[in-house]
Amino acid sequence: MLICISVGVLFSVGLYLLLQGSVIKAVLGLVVISQAANLVIFVVGGLTIGAVPIITSKTQTESVADPLVQALVLTAIVIGFGLSAFLLTLAYKIHREVGSDDLNDMRNLRG
Repeated sequence: MLICISVGVLFSVGLYLLLQGSVIKAVLGLVVISQAANLVIFVVGGLTIGAVPIITSKTQTESVADPLVQALVLTAIVIGFGLSAFLLTLAYKIHREVGSDDLNDMRNLRG
């Protein structure tokens, strides 16, 4: 139950940051939403607390977490890190060129 609430809070915070109108806040909102999605995928794959992930001849395979989901989440974290680094670099370049990271200021630059 606690994980469901924390995922909802993460999605809400990410959406709030996306709607703020700042490029940096939008990038951070995307990062938070991607981490919330990773948490959802991780929990759906089966979260076992206190169980050893090593399968022996006596271990029931139903009580062990699925390693494929963990590999998928790890790949998504790495891709998300690369994407967030690129977007933060792009936001820095926009801030240097325009002088602001506000999207309304950028709309007024069209001419």
